[in-house]
Amino acid sequence: MVTCYLRYIVNPHKIKEFEIYGKMWIPLVERFGGTHHGYFMPHEGASNIAIALFSFPSLAAYEEYREKAAADPECQAAMKYYRETECFLSYERSFMRPVFR
Repeated sequence: MVTCYLRYIVNPHKIKEFEIYGKMWIPLVERFGGTHHGYFMPHEGASNIAIALFSFPSLAAYEEYREKAAADPECQAAMKYYRETECFLSYERSFMRPVFR
C-alpha cells in the first residue's frame, strides 16, 4: 500500500471554497480504487495549511488513477472549480508507506 500525502497552502480567505474542493475529490478518489482518509483543515496554529491523505494498493494503481482522472469529466470539473476559486496557492505531494505493529 502507498499513501499520498498532500500538503496544501490554502488561501486563508477561501477556506470554505477549499472545503468544497476537498469534498469533490473524496468520492472521485474512491471511485478510482483509492481509499480517501480525508482532508484536514486548519484549526489551531497556521491558518493556511491543509492536508489530504489517500491510499492505493500500489504506486502503479495510483498512476492508473491519475491517468483515468485526467480524462474524467467530474475530475476536470473539480480542477475547474479550483482554478475559478483559487482556493489554494500551492501543494506538495509525497508518498508514504505505513508501518503497522
